[in-house]
Amino acid sequence: MRVWIDADACPRLARDQVIKFALKRKFSVMLVAGQAQPRPNFACVQLIIVPSGPDAADDYIVEHVAANELVICSDIPLADRLIKKQAIALDPRGEEFTERNMGDRLAMRNLFTDLREQGQMSGGQRAYDERDKQAFANALDRILTRLARLPSTTSTD
Repeated sequence: MRVWIDADACPRLARDQVIKFALKRKFSVMLVAGQAQPRPNFACVQLIIVPSGPDAADDYIVEHVAANELVICSDIPLADRLIKKQAIALDPRGEEFTERNMGDRLAMRNLFTDLREQGQMSGGQRAYDERDKQAFANALDRILTRLARLPSTTSTD
């Protein structure tokens, strides 16, 4: 099993949590980034640097992820693309993206983008904290447990 991380936007605490789970549960972690980053020195972690450009890391993940693989990302359009490929998308704050909530999530994202562009709203998400880290760890554990129960499939990548 592989867990993918959109590494450019993932908080270090969430990334470290995934690696901790990988070491315990024996799965691979694929860090995909558009810029150089330090790679944790564990055999289960692979760092993939893609050429810089808009959505290059997203495109790489979508192209290489398999059905029922987990992707950690906060990018709502990326999550939408992943769900359409039957992958599982989880944001670093512990919220799973699903077909059911995707329409609302995309609409809210577009509304906030419009409000920011019009100067009616500023800023982004609040700082990542221990509450987010715990919610993420709980959701990650639930999803990994669910995936472990699925029949094993072989990736062609």
